[in-house]
Amino acid sequence: MRLPPWLGSGTRGRDLALAGTSLVGGLLLFALGIQRQLSWDPGLPDALFLPPLVAACVAVGLRRVATGASLAVGTVAVVADLLLGASLGTVLVYTQVLYDSCVYGSPRTWRWLLRVTVALSVLSMALGVLLVGNWRGVGFGTPFVLAGVMPVLTGISVRQYRDQAAAERARAEQTARLVELDRRQAVAAERARMARELHDVIANHLSAVAIHATAALSVPGLDRGQVDSALRVIRENSVQGLTEMRQMIGVLRAPAEPAAVDGGDPDAAVPARLGELDRLVERARAAGLAVRVSTTGNLDGLPVGVDLAAYRIVQESLTNALKHGSGEADLEITYRSAEVLVTVENPVRVGRGGLPGAGAGLIGMRERAVLLDGRFVAGPTDGRWRVQAALPAARQPS
Repeated sequence: MRLPPWLGSGTRGRDLALAGTSLVGGLLLFALGIQRQLSWDPGLPDALFLPPLVAACVAVGLRRVATGASLAVGTVAVVADLLLGASLGTVLVYTQVLYDSCVYGSPRTWRWLLRVTVALSVLSMALGVLLVGNWRGVGFGTPFVLAGVMPVLTGISVRQYRDQAAAERARAEQTARLVELDRRQAVAAERARMARELHDVIANHLSAVAIHATAALSVPGLDRGQVDSALRVIRENSVQGLTEMRQMIGVLRAPAEPAAVDGGDPDAAVPARLGELDRLVERARAAGLAVRVSTTGNLDGLPVGVDLAAYRIVQESLTNALKHGSGEADLEITYRSAEVLVTVENPVRVGRGGLPGAGAGLIGMRERAVLLDGRFVAGPTDGRWRVQAALPAARQPS
C-alpha cells in the first residue's frame, strides 16, 4: 500500500498509518454510541473517554521507536479508561500495544507481560468465583484473557518466528561467507600449484640454457663442433620448456587444435611421466651432468598423480644437481607394492659457484609428496646432497 507523503516512508510511516487507523476506528465506535461500554458514574460526559483513546493511539505510533514509552503510555491510557468505566475502542487499541511490546520489546518485557497478564486473569477468575459463589465466576477473567493474555501470546509467537528467521538468515550468510572463503582459499591454492608447476616446467630448462650459454661465452677458443653442441642443448631445452608450458596452459583452458612447435620436432612434446625418464636423463647428460641410473621393479601402472609427481621430483633434483653440484648425480628409483621410492644424490660443490636459486624447487617437491600423503627428505649427507621421496602407489589419489 502506498502511503501519503505526509506519513513518511518505511516502518515509521506504517506505524503512523496504524496509529491513525486505530484512532479513526475508535472515533467511529464513539460516533455509533458504543464507544462507552461501562461507566461507574452514568453522569460522566462521553468526551472524557476520548483522551485515553488518543493516548493509546499515540502509544501505537511509538511501538518501534520507543517500545518502553509505548507500553507505559498505553498502560496509563487503559488504566485511566478503566477508572472512568471501560470503552471498547481503548481496550482494543491497547491489545495492539501489548502485541507490539512483545514483538519489538526486549525479552525481559514479554516475559514480564506474560506473568502479569496471566496473574491478572487468574486473580480475576478467583475474585469472580468469590463474588458469584460458584464456578461460573471464572467468567470474570475472560476479558483479561482476551485483551491481555491472547495478545501477549500472539506477540511472543510472532517474535519467536521472527528471531528464528533472523537466525536462519544469519546462518545462511555465515555459510555464504564460508563458501566464499573456501573459494578464495581454493583459488590461492590453485595459484600456488600453478606457480610450482611453472617453476618445475621452466626452471630446469632455463638452467641448462644458462649453463651452456655461460660456457659458450666464457670459454675462449671453442671450435665449431663445441659451439654447435652447446647450441643444440640450448635449442632442445628451450623448445621442450615452451612445449611443456603450452601443455600446462592447455589444461587450464578449452582444448584447441595442437600447434606445431618449432617445425614439428618429434621430441618437442614429451609427457611428464616416469616412462619418459630416459629422455629426461639424456637431456641432463647433454647439459653436462653425468647421471647414473638404477631402476628396480616395474614402473608401469602407476597412478597418474604419483607418476607426474615422481617425474617432477626427478626433474627438479637433476636440475639442482646441475646448478649446484659438481657435475655428477646418482638416480635410484625403486617400485614397491605400496610405494615408489625416488632417491637422487650428488656431490656438493665446494665453495661458491653455480646458478643462484630461490628455494622454490625444494618447497615444490615437498608439497607434491605431501599432497599425495607421501614422505620427502632433502639435505646434506656425508658430503653429498640427497633428495628422497616416497610416494604411495597402491591407489589412485583422490
